[in-house]
Amino acid sequence: MATIKVHGVPMSTATMRVLAALYEKDLQFELIPVDMRAGAHKQEPHLSLNPFGQIPALEDGDLSLFESRAITQYIAEEYSEKGEKLLCPGCKKVKATTNVWIQVEGQQFDPNASKLAFERVFKGMFGMTTDPAAVQELEGKLQKVLDIYEARLSKSDFLACDCFTLADLHHLPAIHYLMGTDSKVLFDSRPKVSEWVKKITARPAWAKVIDLQKQ
Repeated sequence: MATIKVHGVPMSTATMRVLAALYEKDLQFELIPVDMRAGAHKQEPHLSLNPFGQIPALEDGDLSLFESRAITQYIAEEYSEKGEKLLCPGCKKVKATTNVWIQVEGQQFDPNASKLAFERVFKGMFGMTTDPAAVQELEGKLQKVLDIYEARLSKSDFLACDCFTLADLHHLPAIHYLMGTDSKVLFDSRPKVSEWVKKITARPAWAKVIDLQKQ
């Protein structure tokens, strides 16, 4: 029986981030669905796992964690000898650079990409109307971020270094949703970014996350 339990839903970008890390590490886990429509995430027992009433939450033995990026960091460090490294082994400078790009994803990329995915994808799922002005503004902001990515990726195969790390993995959920929309052109029009997107979305672990959504 799996000792790792993930409380969430596979359509959630934050949950997808954690699932990707677990699959990269080839770890056994149990996904425990949280009924968002019924408001289960705002009630006990979920609030005892994540007091902010959000998903996902992770249990590993007697340890309970929330916040997806903190969870992936724990997975990468606690299970460093399993599966893919996710944190490039090397000197302190490499680790520092990895942390920089992990922060860039969280502070510069995701705030715009996730809001854009909400406008482009999730509003339709919820019967809401997309705001064209918001889409235009968010795409403008994301373009500036991706211009910086294009320059960075001309110097290394992945964002932090020449190996796949959490800095890349954290981008996958938002990219997955945006690549199914007209915003795809933002990635495709930048050769280095486009090549990077193809590499990270083609990973077997990510394919397992997408398969989980179809179940």
